[in-house]
Amino acid sequence: MSATVPESGDQMTTTDRVSSSRTMTAAGIVLSLLGLLAIVFPFVTGVSLSILLGALLVVGALFHVAHAFSAGGWKGFALQVLLAGIYAIAGIGLLANPVVGLATLTLLLVGYFLADGIVEILLGLRLRGDAGWVWLLASGVISVLLAVLLWVGFPSTAAWAVGLLFGVSLLSSGLSMVFVGRSSARAETDTAAAA
Repeated sequence: MSATVPESGDQMTTTDRVSSSRTMTAAGIVLSLLGLLAIVFPFVTGVSLSILLGALLVVGALFHVAHAFSAGGWKGFALQVLLAGIYAIAGIGLLANPVVGLATLTLLLVGYFLADGIVEILLGLRLRGDAGWVWLLASGVISVLLAVLLWVGFPSTAAWAVGLLFGVSLLSSGLSMVFVGRSSARAETDTAAAA
């Protein structure tokens, strides 16, 4: 069975693109619901993120130790063990007192929202002219604004802002996925009907 490749290089069929759009819409709905949960329970979300980060750091420490001892005679052994210690101290500190860890998470989220926003803005601009590109651009702008808002209120808002702003970002990204997915599916259906 041979397929003709369109000049644009796009090898997906209309059915594949509509299916992909539906998957994007479904993922966006799930992300939006998770965002709403985080907004309703911001303190729980913030503490949960702090605990998750602590657990990941402890796991990272274990991998550093495992690598250091499995490499046998490796000249980076001491530094690898030092890294394991740094990971372990930070992770155990977050696990022991996740509320205090919210201040650190606040600063990490400033960086996350800023990076996420810049990438979504660039993606929206790159897809300019495609269905739904404005939603990506809007989501990026919202993420950058969240980074600024969080930075300005630091540290007094850390107890609730981490969970709330993380939820708003999830909701914003989820809604943009829903709108892009629905717009793409509609555009593909209209294109197929016109052909």
